[in-house]
Amino acid sequence: MNEISRPAGFKGKTAFTKSCSVPLDPIPLAPYRTQDFFERTRDRIFGRSWLMMGRAEEIPEYGDYVVRRIQPQGVSTLILRGKDGKVRAFYNSCSHRGSEVTTADTGNRKRIVCPYHNWMYSAGGELLNIPDEESFFDVDKKNCGLTPMSFDIWEGWMFINLQKEPEVSLQDFLGEFGARLTGLNYVAVQTPVTVVADLDANWKVVADAFIESYHIPAIHPKTIASTFSSDENRFARLLDARVYGPHRTVSMYGNPKLALDPANKVEVLAYRNSGAESLIAAGTSDAMSEFLSHPAVNPTRSNTWSMDVNHVFPNTQIDFGPGGFWVHQFWPLSPNTSRYEVKFYVPEAANVRQRLQQELYVSRVVEVVLEDLSNVARTQRGIDSGGKSHMQLQDSEVGIRHSTLQVIKWAEAQTVAEAMA
Repeated sequence: MNEISRPAGFKGKTAFTKSCSVPLDPIPLAPYRTQDFFERTRDRIFGRSWLMMGRAEEIPEYGDYVVRRIQPQGVSTLILRGKDGKVRAFYNSCSHRGSEVTTADTGNRKRIVCPYHNWMYSAGGELLNIPDEESFFDVDKKNCGLTPMSFDIWEGWMFINLQKEPEVSLQDFLGEFGARLTGLNYVAVQTPVTVVADLDANWKVVADAFIESYHIPAIHPKTIASTFSSDENRFARLLDARVYGPHRTVSMYGNPKLALDPANKVEVLAYRNSGAESLIAAGTSDAMSEFLSHPAVNPTRSNTWSMDVNHVFPNTQIDFGPGGFWVHQFWPLSPNTSRYEVKFYVPEAANVRQRLQQELYVSRVVEVVLEDLSNVARTQRGIDSGGKSHMQLQDSEVGIRHSTLQVIKWAEAQTVAEAMA
């Protein structure tokens, strides 16, 4: 563990692309628009990677379940907590005629009854009852339970793998990246505010928008430009960037001189004497002290830090900020469409003022997200036009550069071992 005794300030010009040993060449746009690459993404990336499905705390009790639909394969997975307390994942498909055994996204059912013909399963996946069983032909109920999926949990995060026998374990897949994030005290994991949208843009166009800060002064001039840039850092250059195999993390600059706008009475009321050190915070610094003290949060211990983006390959970003964490996910639907989901985890308010702060925080961040999403379809149309074959990326876009090269590597690799090498 590296400990920095004195807070570091902004250092000016950066060289993260070179320090991360990422090639400096222009990046091809084919992964963002072609049918061939979409199919390889489906089969070789989403078909072989460990994919995050949410938090185990979402299903705390026996019989609690969640249904997740995995794109681009269109697979419906049923994640259940059994009577023994163990969490398992199954294909959401009945052994009788293949129907989904549940269509609700969440709930509690100690017995899973398929709505088509009432075949009944336990929360552990066993087939318990077949109506009019005597009319069937020697059905072996022991082998007709719900079909299990490859499943594992890391630090409370649930993952599935669509391979029957994954080529790599979840621990090895996460590697040093996972080890670095071990031991974080995630706050308010059971109370997310969720936004979901289907977008006219490739999944990587959307993901790229949330791992670089170069766009912030241009796209967000009236919302967060003054939060992430200042006179000393006009272009919102990054504070830090690191890569770990297929995964990556970047730290973004925060304006240390940002002050409340006295004309914004609501903001003044919400944040004055709140103990929050950021205008994009849903909790106080005291309440978040354990979370913020983890060495993976603000790793350079900069006094000009605003947030970290931790990108779990292929499609999940866990973001850390002064008020806690939030999660983005990006799912391919076609070469130029995708599904985007973001969850903001907000602690229980201790008083009315903190609740006001939280409402302002969520509305502010959702407004910022909408500004980002309003740009992705325009970006995709330009990419689809075919006028450009490559992107010219700068140093604060090192996350995009590394991400695209890893996507290409996985799409071309014959095995996961080759992709991870």
